[in-house]
Amino acid sequence: MWYAIMAEDVPNSLEKRIANRPEHLARLLALQDAGRLLLAGPFPAIDSTDPGPAGFTGSLIVAEFSSLEEAKIWANNDPFVIVGAYKHVTVKPFRKTLPT
Repeated sequence: MWYAIMAEDVPNSLEKRIANRPEHLARLLALQDAGRLLLAGPFPAIDSTDPGPAGFTGSLIVAEFSSLEEAKIWANNDPFVIVGAYKHVTVKPFRKTLPT
């Protein structure tokens, strides 16, 4: 089943994000390589695809896991969680409807 992982950043998270981005992306690429990643990306803090020093306010990942518990364990082991870039992570089942 698909799960939506919605993370909210702590204020001024950009340095933590930059320092830990390679490990964060490696985990996402592993999901992609396994055919289990629907989408992933950050929420820019301003109305721009490149917010520069304004940074980001959180992230959205939609990926396939065998259970809600597995999705939560995976999300809570993200480098951004471990270093404190994310202050809160919510994981919910997600039903993809479109595009087909």
